[in-house]
Amino acid sequence: MLSLALARMLEDVGAHSGAVYLRAAEEPVLEMAVMAGMPRAFAAPWQRVGLSAPIPVAEAARERRMVWVGGEEEMARRYPRISVVLPYPFALAAVPVATDSTVYGAVFVTWPGTRPAELPEKERERLTAGCARLARQLERAVAEGRPLRPEPDVLGTPPPEGLTGTLGSGEAARMVARLPYGLVSLDLNGRIGFANAAAAELLGADVDSLLGAQPWVALPWLHDPMYEDRYRAALISQQITSFVAMRPPGTWLSFRLYPSTTGLSVRISRARAVSELYRAGPRRGDAPSRLVTISQVLSLAGALTEAVGVQDVVQLVADELAPAVGSQAVVLLGTRAGRMHVLGHRGYPDARVVERFDGTALTASTPGVQALTSGVPGFFASQAELERVYPARNATPDGFAAWAYLPLIASGRPVGTCVLAYAEPHPFPADERAVLTSLGGLIAQALERALLYDVKHQLAHGLQEALLPHSLPRLPGIDAAARYLPATRGMDIGGDFYDLVASPPLAAAVIGDVQGHNVTAAGLMGQIRTAVRAYTTVGHSPGEVMGATNRLLIDLGADLFASCLYLRLDPGRGRAVMARAGHPPPLLRLPDGRVKILDRAGGPLLGIDASATYATTEFELLPGALLLLYTDGLIEAPGVDIEDALTLLRERLADCGEASLDDLADHLVAHYAAGEERLDDVALLVLRAR
Repeated sequence: MLSLALARMLEDVGAHSGAVYLRAAEEPVLEMAVMAGMPRAFAAPWQRVGLSAPIPVAEAARERRMVWVGGEEEMARRYPRISVVLPYPFALAAVPVATDSTVYGAVFVTWPGTRPAELPEKERERLTAGCARLARQLERAVAEGRPLRPEPDVLGTPPPEGLTGTLGSGEAARMVARLPYGLVSLDLNGRIGFANAAAAELLGADVDSLLGAQPWVALPWLHDPMYEDRYRAALISQQITSFVAMRPPGTWLSFRLYPSTTGLSVRISRARAVSELYRAGPRRGDAPSRLVTISQVLSLAGALTEAVGVQDVVQLVADELAPAVGSQAVVLLGTRAGRMHVLGHRGYPDARVVERFDGTALTASTPGVQALTSGVPGFFASQAELERVYPARNATPDGFAAWAYLPLIASGRPVGTCVLAYAEPHPFPADERAVLTSLGGLIAQALERALLYDVKHQLAHGLQEALLPHSLPRLPGIDAAARYLPATRGMDIGGDFYDLVASPPLAAAVIGDVQGHNVTAAGLMGQIRTAVRAYTTVGHSPGEVMGATNRLLIDLGADLFASCLYLRLDPGRGRAVMARAGHPPPLLRLPDGRVKILDRAGGPLLGIDASATYATTEFELLPGALLLLYTDGLIEAPGVDIEDALTLLRERLADCGEASLDDLADHLVAHYAAGEERLDDVALLVLRAR
């Protein structure tokens, strides 16, 4: 059913390939059920796609409408993921297969890139009618309980029309054998079905070893992905394609591919002009003949997924994309308050040259603004070509001779412009324009994520700085130092907090840890810190401060827990009172150098039980004694026993001698500050009785 319906649609509209997708059972997924006219490998990344995927066939099914893409540039702008893999000139229509009540799937068909950019109304009606007819057939099949299954792809070669009876096959073979150049026939999968003796001689291989094999597999010197790319380009665009390749040790061959809907005919001859050129030695300024390879595209795409900030994106474009396309300089432009501004640049000897981009109004007539506002890339092969469009621009103001201005469109909106500059005049053939435009889509998505990350990062650090003390107050009889290190996973923000509250002649020290490493945890941390400070100011005892803060946290309904350690300090009497809510015990270093772990009674974590009470413990705080308050990030690590970690911290504190509090605090967090990854926040508060 599916194969026949697809073949009829292809014939009705003169398309050369297509596929039918069916909706997966109980999943928002489309699965390719049959393909015709092309090897399925060409559509390998899209054999199973989500209905929400940004590709034409999913969009057609999702929105129940025809999607038309008139050529490679439009494909590159609207669907960069497809254009990066298939940067060839072809047109595509995707149509839903649906009744009034049910979407069964979708169909796409493709035409050669030589067809008009608009789909004629007659072909539009035929496609729509064909899909409606298929939808009714599928509806009947479902009603009758007949399962819908994938079918074999339609890649068969029909018998040649007009050949039988006019030319014997034996005479045809003798005629081909007499030709002075090589002839090879490839099926749609790229396998060799015929090769004459001249082809075998030119390729340096036996005919038997070639039959049934793909040339880039059978011949080691054709293993470069560029040669397979030319076969794909010819088959998808249905346009004559050619390339040259060197057969070792030094024979240059010319390959000319003639495509049809049944396969390709390849003509092979010696490329004497190329051989003469290379015997004379390479010319200075010769550009590489190959465009961005599949491996380079995958490398760039993979690297962009790891980019965190805007400068990461700038560096990756400069390191990965620019060398691949022969560009010598890169500028990434963004927008702010109706003007363009430079996000980053590489390759300009004089950074002042780039300053001309900054502050340009979005109403100005410049190539960068035009690309951003219109979404249409600008390619200028030379200074003269640029000045024909933008005559107000001074001659070679940046010292370069050719430019590509790529609009960076993500989530349907412009996020910036990528400018690639070339030291020499640089022609931009159609396939290169398509690839660059597609890569602009990948860069845009990475840049959008990076801009969002940078904003969140600035917000997180601003929030963290606002919620933690800017400086520690001077307390009577007490010296203090504090340190805070956020976790490196997430937003570099956490729920750890500390505070010192002066209430002469007493003072209070508090340290705590709210569950999580995000804005919610940080906001709740600020509320707890404010509550503790308020309860201290009104004169609550340590146990009452913990109890009141616990009830407040439950009333807020945050569904987060918090640990807390509260100390009421009386340096005049040399005493301290402690209340704990599930927090690690503090360490007390006595004036004689001994260190005690004050693992005294306390209560549960804050936010669990509204009726919980918190026992208090009083201990002696002699002049010269040192107290260390910390959060669990200082002692907890994967695979490390908590008792062993406490013992190690105790030994490090005992060995500190008479170091200043700032030096001691730096020493205790040095290991964590130097590490590239922290799984948890680290906060500590060091107090010394004068």
